[in-house]
Amino acid sequence: MNNMNFSPFKNLKHDLPASIVVFLVALPLCLGIALASGAPLFSGIIAGIVGGIVVAALSGSPLGVSGPAAGLAVIVLTAIQDLGFEPFLLAVVIGGLIQLILGFLRAGIIGYYFPTAVIKGMLSGIGIIIILKQIPHAFGYDADPEGDMNFIQPDGHNTFSELSYMLDGITPGALIVCAISLAILILWEQKFIKNHKILSMVQGPLLVVLAGIGLSFWFDSLPPLAISGDHMVSIPVAQSVGDFFNQFSMPDWGSFANPQIYVVAFTIAIVASLETLLCVEATDKLDPYKRVTPTNRELKAQGVGNIISGLIGGIPITQVIVRSSANIQSGGRTKASAFLHGVLMLVFVMAIPNVLNKIPLASLAAILFLVGYKLAKPVMFKEMYRKGWSQFIPYMVTIIGIVFTDLLIGITMGMVVAIFQILWKNYQVPYTFESDEMKSGGPVRIQLAENVSFLNKAGILNSLNSIPDNKHVIIDGSRTKDIHPDIIEIIEDFKANALTRNITVESIDVAGVKMENPVGEFERMVKEVNANNTMDTISKN
Repeated sequence: MNNMNFSPFKNLKHDLPASIVVFLVALPLCLGIALASGAPLFSGIIAGIVGGIVVAALSGSPLGVSGPAAGLAVIVLTAIQDLGFEPFLLAVVIGGLIQLILGFLRAGIIGYYFPTAVIKGMLSGIGIIIILKQIPHAFGYDADPEGDMNFIQPDGHNTFSELSYMLDGITPGALIVCAISLAILILWEQKFIKNHKILSMVQGPLLVVLAGIGLSFWFDSLPPLAISGDHMVSIPVAQSVGDFFNQFSMPDWGSFANPQIYVVAFTIAIVASLETLLCVEATDKLDPYKRVTPTNRELKAQGVGNIISGLIGGIPITQVIVRSSANIQSGGRTKASAFLHGVLMLVFVMAIPNVLNKIPLASLAAILFLVGYKLAKPVMFKEMYRKGWSQFIPYMVTIIGIVFTDLLIGITMGMVVAIFQILWKNYQVPYTFESDEMKSGGPVRIQLAENVSFLNKAGILNSLNSIPDNKHVIIDGSRTKDIHPDIIEIIEDFKANALTRNITVESIDVAGVKMENPVGEFERMVKEVNANNTMDTISKN
């Protein structure tokens, strides 16, 4: 497919079904993240609508989907407790302004400095955590809100202890719904379904949700299988149009003088921007057409989105990998799918909230199981292992960090390992140096690399110190284009020390310093370090 075909109108047959799936996935996540953030449930819906309609319209990301993010839940919870909800909304508005400024300052380039191994580790880690977090919902144990991605949960348990607690709270009806939903999804992944003209037009996740609603109504007449409202999507239901708009809130403009507002705003801007840039990088890697999102434009779009969200009562917005990957896996091709998901959320929340509230969370758990599996396929682990330890180690550290802490800490752990590997490689390979040469009678040749930075100091110093006495050393910089002054200083110090060890040093094109006559240089430097010699004596030599 060439660029001329990436028109929203020409791809509507792909984007519309994808938008429905994204809407179904996003709806409970918006509510769950709002709940985990200590905010009104409707504020999560507002953020989802703004992320879909406003951010998608302004963004240059073809497949990214924005909305409230789990990574900000703890920050939002603390801020609301300290400030109150309306003053917090002012911080969201100011945070959006800061993001807008970052976009104009071209700060979007930061996202390109994250190694591929860390980004792929982020995708696999999120896939694993999605699966682990959805298992309790599949069994009908919903103590942990949808959208919570942290290891330590709001209910006091952690990701793994929750799996044991759920065994004491199994809801048979929810378990049956999830099993049937998984069977439908697996069936819809088969080739004979995908190749069927009529069946292929129906999205598996949509069929799962319809089946879940139907089963929930049926189970109402079977008390042992009845699914209570605690195990359903829970949208606030307005009794009238006026009640609906009364759920919107405005910032407390009188809080401008509170310095804590600006601390929260800056924190939201930085964390939301970082999470967005990471998601952009990950989404671009999942894009089957390998398009590249303009990151500075994305920061501007996110900034505008957060300004509007804060103005009307929504929690902060970022681009979110769970929704974005669901969009890609459902066949979305342009940003029309993200935009339409926001429209669907607005229309359905206004028109049919009671119907949406009959969707079992177990149905959505089945959909998210598939999303998680596709993000963390076993083939990805094999691929990263085949690429060697330099790729596999930061990949695995990122995964483990995400599963046992949270998204940002996990990525930070992966980055630390990746940076350590860079330092270690610079320590090892700033030059070629054969230790066997030291055992032979010939000269020891050290061939410097094309670029030698200060990061190479430890490696070069260690190698020079390992050279035995009475050797002839050639330091060859003929291939070197750039050498850090610290390295030149180390070489000069080694030359001075070599005089005491009967080592002759010949340097070739090392920052213009050459020693054509090692013996004469030896005599000159001996006289120079003799404190009793006069300057005239030094000049004669």
